[in-house]
Amino acid sequence: MINKLSRWMHNNDNTTKGKELDRDNIPEHVAIIMDGNGRWAKRRGLPRVAGHRAGMKTVIEITRAADELGVKYLTLYAFSTENWKRPTDEVEFLMRLPGQFLMAELDELIERNVQVRMVGNEENLPSYTVQAVREAIEKTAGNTGLILNFALNYGSRAEIVNAVREIAAEVQEGRLAAGDIDENVIGRYLETSGMPDPDLLIRTSGELRLSNFMLWQMAYSELCFIGVYWPDFSRDHFYETILEYQQRSRRYGALT
Repeated sequence: MINKLSRWMHNNDNTTKGKELDRDNIPEHVAIIMDGNGRWAKRRGLPRVAGHRAGMKTVIEITRAADELGVKYLTLYAFSTENWKRPTDEVEFLMRLPGQFLMAELDELIERNVQVRMVGNEENLPSYTVQAVREAIEKTAGNTGLILNFALNYGSRAEIVNAVREIAAEVQEGRLAAGDIDENVIGRYLETSGMPDPDLLIRTSGELRLSNFMLWQMAYSELCFIGVYWPDFSRDHFYETILEYQQRSRRYGALT
């Protein structure tokens, strides 16, 4: 792994040339919007599903890179609540990807001590998708390394609405006083409860929006948008975004 880092330090472009990753300043939680699979395929005259298949290979490579750098949480936006609007054949393919990925990579994830988690609503997901994810979660539950968190059938607004409903029910039933509701209380009712907020968000493909992803949790995340389609997003690109994160001053609204 050190050799891979060294090669990147020497071969990267001029914006980061001569700079080294600070191993004491690795973001604890990295979230990624994996965008551009369809456009990657279109540029090559391939069906959109070919881009999703290629993107699956990037998932395991970036998981390896995050694990080796010491990232503690890696959250990947795999399927949003809005993605159901896509063509039926593409949605069906996407629903089978988790099973294919986990079948191929679960042994390595276990060997790397990676723990698989999921945020999102299991409702409307096919049984084979739910079964594959639950099996991976169960088999890796005791692992203590990187937490690989898939956002699947996830939408941040729906997550917040559900949290508000649960809190309102608690107040109505007398288990929670309205005056006690604060940011920490709301955080406990979100699907990411118990996880730190993302330090860094990466979005591939050059799009400059959050697309209903972890809106509450990313109030103070550092945002990095990179003009590379997800299947082409490499370990070197990942290192570059981490280095860019390390060049920023995180003030959380305070004066320097």
